[in-house]
Amino acid sequence: MKPFKLGFIINPIAGIGGSVALKGSDGMAMHALSLGAKPQANHRAKLALEVLLPYQDDIVIYTANDQMGEQCARDLGFKVEVLYQAKNEHTQSDDSQLTAQALLAHGVDIILFAGGDGTARDIANVVANEDDYQKVPVLGIPAGCKIHSGVYAITPKAAGRIIELMVTKELVTLTTGDVMDIDESLFRQGIVKAKRYSEMQIPSELRYVQAVKSGGKESDELVLQDIAANVIEEMNDYDDRQFIIGSGSTTAFLMAELTLDNTLLGVDIVSEQSLLLSDATEEQLYKAITEYQGISKLVITLIGGQGHVFGRGNQQLSPRVIRSILAQPGGNENILILATKAKLAGLENKPLISDTGDGELDQALSGFMPIITGYKDQVLYPLASPF
Repeated sequence: MKPFKLGFIINPIAGIGGSVALKGSDGMAMHALSLGAKPQANHRAKLALEVLLPYQDDIVIYTANDQMGEQCARDLGFKVEVLYQAKNEHTQSDDSQLTAQALLAHGVDIILFAGGDGTARDIANVVANEDDYQKVPVLGIPAGCKIHSGVYAITPKAAGRIIELMVTKELVTLTTGDVMDIDESLFRQGIVKAKRYSEMQIPSELRYVQAVKSGGKESDELVLQDIAANVIEEMNDYDDRQFIIGSGSTTAFLMAELTLDNTLLGVDIVSEQSLLLSDATEEQLYKAITEYQGISKLVITLIGGQGHVFGRGNQQLSPRVIRSILAQPGGNENILILATKAKLAGLENKPLISDTGDGELDQALSGFMPIITGYKDQVLYPLASPF
């Protein structure tokens, strides 16, 4: 039987700026490394390939050298052919594009890539310009700080499941997914300005592929005021609590009600309605939680249209940070999720998603979670472990 030809690209520095609060990796890799950031893209790509281990004899992986795909695939025991050699350890966007060109020339069945929206743009710059690009589907493994595009699976394992369907000759519908990206310089100033750049053919299995991120602020200000009032009352009830405030417009409204400066796309720490730390890094968060004598509460919201609670735009909330919060008295009750009922309805009954990169942690977080939807008003909503 003819082997399945899997094109495979990893952007090794994708998402590297997230844990150190840089809001992205475009042009920031060396700075992120100097701040102690650790690359995660290969780990997330490995999670996708692990799903395909039962089919190793039926797959040949075509890729680039070293950290761009070769090492990950070889470590798992796959048959590998290297079609492109990156010249530098710190790869550039040109490396992703040249690898994509080599994969197309070799006639792969699909290009599976790990990265963020910048990587998706790089791939689209090559694939979307091919006359026969509709014959070559593309699928992204989410590994970046910014995942606005509709060409990504909802989790790394979900990406593996989609490839599994193709390898086993299941019927997989193809559709177009938008390639979106934002201006990172504005992003670091707390301004989200997303733009549609292109589109690519993707395998459309709705259980596994994420929607394009919904943009804009919540329109129902009265509901947001009620949600904020609920959290502020809890803040006032205790003097031995600190609150880790996650990113997003819903939590930004809470900070505005507290008349505190807010890092819209970062993580802040508040205690006794005072701002203790702004735009905290992963290391700062972990230290603040583990050294605090009281209880730390995490206040977060979900991404509209997608439902991700962890793993999108808040890489500062690493598995060890989340575990340190869960280890305190109260356990899961130390995580406060805020959302309007309209935002939940927009998920169309799809569960919330935790994609921390730690399977055991994602499983521990799964189940029905209370969502604060107003003043003294909560609903139970399912949070799912990744595929």
